[in-house]
Amino acid sequence: MSTLKIIQKEITLPDYRRGFHLITDKIYSAVPELAQFQQGTAQIFIKHTSASLTLNENADRDVRTNFETFFNHLVPESFPRFEHTSEGRDDMPAHLKSSLLGASVSVPITNGRFNLGTWQGIYLCEHRDYGGRRRLVITLMGE
Repeated sequence: MSTLKIIQKEITLPDYRRGFHLITDKIYSAVPELAQFQQGTAQIFIKHTSASLTLNENADRDVRTNFETFFNHLVPESFPRFEHTSEGRDDMPAHLKSSLLGASVSVPITNGRFNLGTWQGIYLCEHRDYGGRRRLVITLMGE
């Protein structure tokens, strides 16, 4: 009979400039306990409202640039009807982008590794010009 194991850890990422940044390797480094799991799920949650997480293409850098271009077009800082502007021009657009992408991702675990597709990676989506260090809560559940 297998036993359910749960490990939860909070990590702090360094400052990233605005954009889409692959952080899969940083998470692997910060959570060596992942190797203890044969199967399960990792839930990765960001504790911020102006940055988000997503899974996507991990090979071609143009994907990251295109994400930034698209989201800036979709939610422009120059939108004249934003009322929440006291924290800077990039703040309200950052909140909207964060809500569109979401605050967490779930990833299956198989044999001590994330069971991602060949070209998938975990992204920190930094929507502020100077967002600062970002905190993630990583919860590993499984056997």
